[in-house]
Amino acid sequence: MNPAPRGRFAPSPTGPLHFGSLVAAVGSYVDARARGGEWLVRIEDVDTPRVVPGAADDILRTLEACGMAWDGSIVHQSTRSDAYHAALHELRRQRNVYACACSRREIADSAVAGIEGYVYPGTCRGGLAQARKARAWRVRTRGAVIGFDDVIQGRVEHDLEKDIGDFVLYRADGVYAYQLAVVVDDAEQGITHVTRGSDLLDSTPRQIHLQDLLGVRTPVYAHLPVAVNAQGQKLSKQTLAQPVDRDRIAESLVLALRFLGQEPPAGLEAAGMNDIWHWAMPNWRLERVPRVRTQVFDA
Repeated sequence: MNPAPRGRFAPSPTGPLHFGSLVAAVGSYVDARARGGEWLVRIEDVDTPRVVPGAADDILRTLEACGMAWDGSIVHQSTRSDAYHAALHELRRQRNVYACACSRREIADSAVAGIEGYVYPGTCRGGLAQARKARAWRVRTRGAVIGFDDVIQGRVEHDLEKDIGDFVLYRADGVYAYQLAVVVDDAEQGITHVTRGSDLLDSTPRQIHLQDLLGVRTPVYAHLPVAVNAQGQKLSKQTLAQPVDRDRIAESLVLALRFLGQEPPAGLEAAGMNDIWHWAMPNWRLERVPRVRTQVFDA
């Protein structure tokens, strides 16, 4: 028997919610509700050096202003180190992770470019050199060719050893890596459908590899187009994306639905919040979402 549908929105609290992250929130929310499922919110603050104080609360207030009510309690990754430690311990028991002493400079000097940065050349895979101390823990990827069918973007396949290399699960600064945290959290929360931005599309094979090793269920993935500016830069704090204006929430929601290829009727932004969602749920069609990784948003 298939589990009841359950989606999630998992923002990183590095700043206020802008249009790009609103698109991901709207897409995940409507997709979960249209399936008759639950929608959870998780604050992905595992990378503590990047967290902006107050940003998480600001994001939640914006979601509330949008009328997006979540199910259950908010989960903060910063409180879940024990769960990530247990998963890493299990991978160590399997001998599927190893200690790595390499610095970024050493890797850059001996590696080739891959899909995202340098491909780790496996320097420490056979054990640490004498007098070297562990800086991080990496997962083995030898022989891991991972493919999946994304609902929006189509077939994606990576030879992880060649395209990514053995990737880090526990960093030199004592932080658990996002790839491990998200797999543990999705499994524990029973997430069945992950609808998120395509900036995370290339992370998905790594997450499926970890799901396979840990023996947990792989969700259905749908990666939405990422909003970019006229220069092709992803909307973000770094590219000076403006926060969602809470005084113009209805207009922003309708713009997000149109960005996602839906066809809300003219004048819907003048309706009440409930009317927008009452239209969106029965009319949501994933097949209408543009099958591109990025799409220009010109406010």
